[in-house]
Amino acid sequence: MSFIGNAIGSIVGGITGAKQSAKGAQQAAQTQATAADRAIAEQRDARLSAEQLQNPYVQAGQSSLAQQMSLIGLNGSAGQQQALNALLTSPEYSTTVRQSEEAILQNAAATGGLRGGNVQNSLANNRADIFSNLLSQQYARLGGVTSLGQNAAAGVGNNGLQVASNIGGLLSQQGAALAGGQIAKGNMVTQNLSNIAQIAGTVIGATGGRGAAPAPTIGF
Repeated sequence: MSFIGNAIGSIVGGITGAKQSAKGAQQAAQTQATAADRAIAEQRDARLSAEQLQNPYVQAGQSSLAQQMSLIGLNGSAGQQQALNALLTSPEYSTTVRQSEEAILQNAAATGGLRGGNVQNSLANNRADIFSNLLSQQYARLGGVTSLGQNAAAGVGNNGLQVASNIGGLLSQQGAALAGGQIAKGNMVTQNLSNIAQIAGTVIGATGGRGAAPAPTIGF
């Protein structure tokens, strides 16, 4: 019977080893899954921080685009009139007009042509020219801010896509790790059932089927 005992001991040892191996595999899988969770949280935090940093530029770009659209009438005639009136009443326009008119009058006084027709024509055209130039300058300046906002928005979008891709990869790794742990457990159960059957076969073979002790119970 020592042969039977040794055989059973060897098989039971294999069962115990398989159980410990499967447990280790599940623990390793859970560790990897937890690490993936932390990495996903870091990715999301980084994306949120980037969005917060870019948000002022995105908002500025949206505002400047709306003003550009108003200047060229894309927000309706009322919106265009409001934008033009804002330029006409701006400190930049009034200051430029005052300085240019003073320069015209000073030059005319210095040359003795203060009452000449050229002076009157210059004064008449001066404000229209200044407003036309200011309108072009304002549209160009707004365009620079709009481009800045567009680039910021594109950066946020690209960063979001990259983070989504990274998170997708991490979720895939997490799923593979957890699946690997479950597979290891399943393999352990299958192997243990086979080992128990082997114990039964060993006992039955050694006793001829008479007086065989029941196979030991092994917890999975």
